[in-house]
Amino acid sequence: MNRAILSLLIVAFLTGCAIGPDYKRPIFDTPQAWRVEEKEAQDRANTAWWHQFEDGVLDGLIDEALKQNNDLRVATARVDEYVGRYWVGRSGLFPQIGAYGSATRDRASERGTAPIPSTVPNPSENYQAGFSGSWEIDIWGKLRRATEASKAELLGTQEARQAVILSLVSATANGYILLRDLDKQLEVARRTANVREESYKLFKLRYEGGVISELELNQVKSEYEQALATIPQIEKQIGFQENALSLLLGRNPGPIERGKSIDELALPAVPAGLPSDLLEKRPDVRQAEQALVAANARIGVAKAQFFPTISLTGLFGWASTELSNLFNGPAQVWSWGGSAAAPIFTGGSLLGQLWASEAIQQQTLFNYRNAVQNAFREVNDALIDQRRTREQLEAQKRQVEALKEYARIARLRYDNGYTSYIEVLDAERSLFSSELTYAQTQGTLFGALVNLYKAMGGGWVVVADRLTSPETFTARKEDKEEPEDKAKTP
Repeated sequence: MNRAILSLLIVAFLTGCAIGPDYKRPIFDTPQAWRVEEKEAQDRANTAWWHQFEDGVLDGLIDEALKQNNDLRVATARVDEYVGRYWVGRSGLFPQIGAYGSATRDRASERGTAPIPSTVPNPSENYQAGFSGSWEIDIWGKLRRATEASKAELLGTQEARQAVILSLVSATANGYILLRDLDKQLEVARRTANVREESYKLFKLRYEGGVISELELNQVKSEYEQALATIPQIEKQIGFQENALSLLLGRNPGPIERGKSIDELALPAVPAGLPSDLLEKRPDVRQAEQALVAANARIGVAKAQFFPTISLTGLFGWASTELSNLFNGPAQVWSWGGSAAAPIFTGGSLLGQLWASEAIQQQTLFNYRNAVQNAFREVNDALIDQRRTREQLEAQKRQVEALKEYARIARLRYDNGYTSYIEVLDAERSLFSSELTYAQTQGTLFGALVNLYKAMGGGWVVVADRLTSPETFTARKEDKEEPEDKAKTP
């Protein structure tokens, strides 16, 4: 009879349905296409796209960042933390078995209120050894839902780590591009300052010879000093940018190696993809969905609290007053039993937990929806940015060429006495400003393409993950397999 009851409980556990809603991915209104269509788009999202810049120094910096960045190490350690939490949570699905052993030697008073018979040894010895176990029968699925939530939280931390990789590669590429952009601006400023220095020296000789007035000399000197003042301003920004890149690389602040100039860098191709792809590619979107999965499972845990908790306990061992007879048949002891506990009145505690879990599920649902919509916005913004920046750069390039010709003609007219030097100064001032703006727009275009790859996510994050330290990547691969392969619950 006892065996029949035990078998019935086990069958109920194995075949019982978990209480609470099963997760189903919400259906969102997904755009069918992007606002800006790129006919030249290529399927590059699943490759190490930064190689398209064709700069070995940049490739090396990204490799270093993936191995040394402290934020990535923190994210990796957080995944390890949740691996441990997952195994702690799922352990409740299985019997908890322990062993025990004890040996005591006691002597009782021979002058106490109860005399000790002479046949009773005094002092006396007692030895015990055995095994004990307990198992909560998960008929209502409380433990299975809790394990489901722990698994989703683990997967969510893995996606958070992937998001760190996504941001790290993009930030390193953007930081390097900005550094090369500032280098070009510094080159323009120094070249302009050198030209104006030569002009100032020439005009100083003319002034000393009485050819020009002091007014013209000061006009030339003012433009020269203005170019000189621009140089330390740009050098300061370069120093700040090198320090920021050093932090991404896990280094102390210091100089950064340079490769190709911004004019020599190749523009990456626009990556192809559909809006619906973001649900599968973007780590932040996948992380938000895992949070929703976990919150959904927690509702089942809260509902199962309303039902009885059924547990089995058992003990098997030996007890003897003589160590030599401890493991003999007559010394054997055992017991087993079951218990059930059900809530009757909790003052609204269980109902409050259920309401709270349902509210949390709604919060994570809206967070997930917001993450999806924000992903669509970021991709559309990046597509618009790179398209319009290309057009802006072409116009600025034509402007620089026109201003170069304007400055040449203005200088020629001044040398031949057809105009004042004011016209030359105006032309050179406009040219200097437009060259700096053109260099800034070059950096903006490269940054827009980097941000587009970041916004679209893609399998390249997995490629980047392989560039982290070998030990870290191996651990991450095993962690990712554990929930799928080893965490299958009954």
